[in-house]
Amino acid sequence: MSDAYASLADVLDRLGELTGRPGRLPEALDVAGLSYRTGIPVGVVVELLSGGRAPEACLAQRVRQRLDFIRESRRRPDGKRYSLDELARIAGTSRQWLSEWRKSGMPSLEHADRLRRFFGLPAGFFTADEPEALHEALQPVVQALEAEADPLLRLRESGLIRLAARAPQMNARQLATLADLAEMIIASERAEGTSGRAEGTGRA
Repeated sequence: MSDAYASLADVLDRLGELTGRPGRLPEALDVAGLSYRTGIPVGVVVELLSGGRAPEACLAQRVRQRLDFIRESRRRPDGKRYSLDELARIAGTSRQWLSEWRKSGMPSLEHADRLRRFFGLPAGFFTADEPEALHEALQPVVQALEAEADPLLRLRESGLIRLAARAPQMNARQLATLADLAEMIIASERAEGTSGRAEGTGRA
């Protein structure tokens, strides 16, 4: 098993524990959302979440597939699909170059990065192999579920619980600052948890 598949397997095991659905993660997670963020087709996401493997593809094929995926899944504000001319302008190049990219699957790093940034895509979107891309996309899902299972996790990680143990030695101002920090972390965790559940989980 490659390192990417081994790392993904560890995350899937953890998600199985957190969701209570080991071996049935496609039923517990937002497969369409994971596909949208990674550029991996829905069917391949389901296969990977089930412990399977993605079809073998060379780098050029993967880059072409991800570019086509952007055209199919991202829409202009008016709901229409971006044309090749528009994508070329976003990338800072010509339609001819973009057409050559689709044929060869070998983009310029600068132009590919402009497209990635414009659409808010993760680093390595065009080149990361499927298990690596899915592994990264699942990290916030794991964090949200862990926070839901253990609301005090972020407080422990920040060291605030250890600081709270020193409360008898703190003055009123220090205690107020500590309380404010705890409130900020809790509010942030609540917001992240809500977002994570909406984007990454879809439990029946």
